[in-house]
Amino acid sequence: MPSVVPRPRTARRWCSCSTRELVAALRAAGWACENRKFSIKSERVTRATAILFALEAGLDFENGGQVSETLSRLYAGARKTIVNASIGHDPRPFRDSADMLDEIAQAWRTASAT
Repeated sequence: MPSVVPRPRTARRWCSCSTRELVAALRAAGWACENRKFSIKSERVTRATAILFALEAGLDFENGGQVSETLSRLYAGARKTIVNASIGHDPRPFRDSADMLDEIAQAWRTASAT
């Protein structure tokens, strides 16, 4: 039976694309807050939350050890921040989360390139 586990390079590519989409969704949610576009904010928050769940579900705790555990806590914390911010009108939590996740994603891209 063929393996359905993605190869490391494929998994990295998927994570990279997902993280870019996550950051874009969070930035769009921040923009929507500022511009009182509540349906767009809701859509983007929903998308960001789904991506965070997918990223966490893709963690390999058996082989990833402490890194996977740390990322799991990070993703859970980001979800909590985003969900709490979704009931307000302040764009900062969305932008701050986007900046933090983008910085981590850039570090992973740099590390993967070496």
